[in-house]
Amino acid sequence: MIRTLEEKLAILSDAAKYDASCASSGTSSRDSRSGGIGSAGGSGICHAYTPDGRCISLLKILMTNFCVFDCAYCINRVSSHVERARFTPEEVVSLTLEFYRRNYIEGLFLSSGIIRSPDDTMADMVRIARMLRVDHQFKGYIHLKTIPEASRELIEEAGLHADRLSINIELPQDASTRALAPQKRPETIRGAMADIRLRREASRDKSHTGKRPARFAPAGQSTQMIVGADDSNDSAILSTASRLYSGYELKRVYYSAFSPIPDSSAVLPLIKPPLMREHRLYQADWLMRFYGFDVAEITSVASGGNLDLAIDPKLAWALANRARFPLDVNRAGRDMLLRVPGFGTRTVSRILAARRSGSVRYADLLRLGAQMKKARAFIVAPDWSPGGLVDDDRLRASFAAPPEQLSLF
Repeated sequence: MIRTLEEKLAILSDAAKYDASCASSGTSSRDSRSGGIGSAGGSGICHAYTPDGRCISLLKILMTNFCVFDCAYCINRVSSHVERARFTPEEVVSLTLEFYRRNYIEGLFLSSGIIRSPDDTMADMVRIARMLRVDHQFKGYIHLKTIPEASRELIEEAGLHADRLSINIELPQDASTRALAPQKRPETIRGAMADIRLRREASRDKSHTGKRPARFAPAGQSTQMIVGADDSNDSAILSTASRLYSGYELKRVYYSAFSPIPDSSAVLPLIKPPLMREHRLYQADWLMRFYGFDVAEITSVASGGNLDLAIDPKLAWALANRARFPLDVNRAGRDMLLRVPGFGTRTVSRILAARRSGSVRYADLLRLGAQMKKARAFIVAPDWSPGGLVDDDRLRASFAAPPEQLSLF
């Protein structure tokens, strides 16, 4: 069937929504098709952050959703009966440039199913990036979802044109990947990620003449992990993420909640996990990266190595370790202040700076950005004491959302 460019865009932008590598998480799906302005979900545009902190919009599409692989958890697997389409490299370049000229986007996020072979697919993706950079002098942001089975030479050229590369780690456990994605090998995936790290390190070294090599994926690499398609608990998922961060210098691990797909019930009889689990994993990931928590601390406070879905993991840890509280905000060190629910990294930095000028009081904490509804049970200040709050058996219930009757329809 011959499709128009608009039809291809509708199919392949919608198919790209399963790539979480530049997506927001933990919000409800809202759009303005039935009234209002804006969208919190949907497809076609995603957002990324530049090194200077700017949020930019990216055209997010698949080059094609045809695929010769048969990964059981993927909507685009070869055995799936989905509507298929394919862009030519020239069409992707044209769309990117036209959207950019109209100020709709500031860059491109490109992924693809595997057509013919990994090398053939990767060659087309590299060609798109090369045409944008070389032929059209495109200076916008480019994120390429890299195919680990492709040749090293193609991945190296991709890194010369793209700002960021990402390779999907697929699933938390190697055994699950082998069982559910039989054409993929965990060793190949990790080897490709290691090559990107080494190539990035080499691009930062000056030669004996003082010249630096050509830049290589200057915005780093990231990965995506599907959660809920196997029986991995949150402890196993976060442990895998921790190893990935330390081993490959990843900028982000993206967690994607598995969604049941057509004809998958015979292969994957598992129930779709709530999106709240995905959201809690992102919160726990943040605690590991910026707050000094380790996996065991985060996951040991709930049963079965899983996170508490009712409350955020930092609050869950604090409630399970109430003997360490309340903290004196004028005496506690940075590491413990970071563990107070309601205190973010910026708030803690402001508290430490304010302490140099005198005692920090309750009103000061509000002014410095602390979320005192959460924090007040865990801290003391010259004009504030939580009294029995920190030991109150009802404290957790005051933070958890009230139970609600779920609809049967």
